[in-house]
Amino acid sequence: MRIRVAQPDDAPAVVALRAMVYPYLVRGVESTRKMIAEPPPEEDWTAFVADVDDQVVGWVSAERIGTTSAANFGGINLLHVHPEHRRRGIGTALLTAATDYLRPLGIRRVRAMAQPDALPYARQHGYEPSREVRYSALDLNPAPALPEPPPGVRLRPIADLDPHLLYAADVASAVDEPGDVPVDAKSYQSWQYDVWNNLGLDKAASTAAEVDGAVVAFSLVKRDGDRMWSDYTGSVPAYRGRGLARLAKEAALHRAAANGVRVAYTSNDEANGPMLAINARLGYRPVASHWTCLADLT
Repeated sequence: MRIRVAQPDDAPAVVALRAMVYPYLVRGVESTRKMIAEPPPEEDWTAFVADVDDQVVGWVSAERIGTTSAANFGGINLLHVHPEHRRRGIGTALLTAATDYLRPLGIRRVRAMAQPDALPYARQHGYEPSREVRYSALDLNPAPALPEPPPGVRLRPIADLDPHLLYAADVASAVDEPGDVPVDAKSYQSWQYDVWNNLGLDKAASTAAEVDGAVVAFSLVKRDGDRMWSDYTGSVPAYRGRGLARLAKEAALHRAAANGVRVAYTSNDEANGPMLAINARLGYRPVASHWTCLADLT
């Protein structure tokens, strides 16, 4: 077994491993390759893989969380090992590599994710469960109907937008997003990388609700083949309670399905009651849950 820094050519094996362990996550080979080759700005991002007989059997990424004002906060993301290679110390070796990478950066508080059956392992390594994140799926055959917007509201694919308008709506809607840390320091450069220039972003399906030239709600679609991820759906605070987030999401699902997507996945914090209610009304079914877990680095 060898732990090493991930390389761009690992992308196909990394995506195949992730599809086996987390079939409800969506990220394609090319976007994964780009992420490894050109890491996110402002985040000191890196990733490690575990090799056994020249086969990638484990993955983890580590980063400084750059979208929050919380100081010295980092993330250890998607630690997973091939089922046939578990209980051999590979996961612990990956966790150690990620932790050893973050500590010299001055990171003092770390968030990681664990499936429910991995919580004893997380606690063993000093991580305490914090919040439940629920994953859901929606079959898109047949395609949902295209909704009719109310007077004064225009539904537009984000391909037709000035990205600065979408960024402004994203920032405004995320300020009170439930989570372990506030999302209150997202720069335009970071947002461009993660959203607008993401190779998986389907700008024809992703939809914004516009009022008087301003984006007031939106639903983003990231796609890999006939599978999609509802990356983020939100509305700016002044326009909440009018059903505009649901409207944008219904339009995005319709457009994605009309262009060949057959199943949509998403995730929501357990405290995000409005979005969980929207997904339930749209017909999403639960497929998994994870827990965010927090630890102090010493």
